[in-house]
Amino acid sequence: MDRMAPQPTPETRHFWEGCKAGELRLQTCKSCDGGAYFPPRPFCPRCGSRDVEVVKASGKGVLWSYVINQRPRPDMGKEPHSIAVVQLEEGVRMMTNIVGCPQTPEALVLDMPVEVEFLDLGETALPLFHPA
Repeated sequence: MDRMAPQPTPETRHFWEGCKAGELRLQTCKSCDGGAYFPPRPFCPRCGSRDVEVVKASGKGVLWSYVINQRPRPDMGKEPHSIAVVQLEEGVRMMTNIVGCPQTPEALVLDMPVEVEFLDLGETALPLFHPA
């Protein structure tokens, strides 16, 4: 079974189009200059302004938190997989999976530098992170 793809909405379309293009995109507010925010939304979560813009993120961050899911998912194989929170250089946190390393506590070290990679799902792509 293929991995389940997200269903973009009008508010998140720019994010998923960026992933498909190999770019991790965030939003910033032009009114309050409160920095980047995630998840995508049409207004600033700090001041409520709709004067926001889409910016390309560095794609770099650190492993902030994780759990190792031992229960198999039909769309992700039979092996354990991480459900992680990565803190990006831009200051926002996003939920993802860590790939490219064993899914063990010895390999998944908190504050480990990570970089984004994209899993192509056809219509869109998922941002995943691997050790840098």
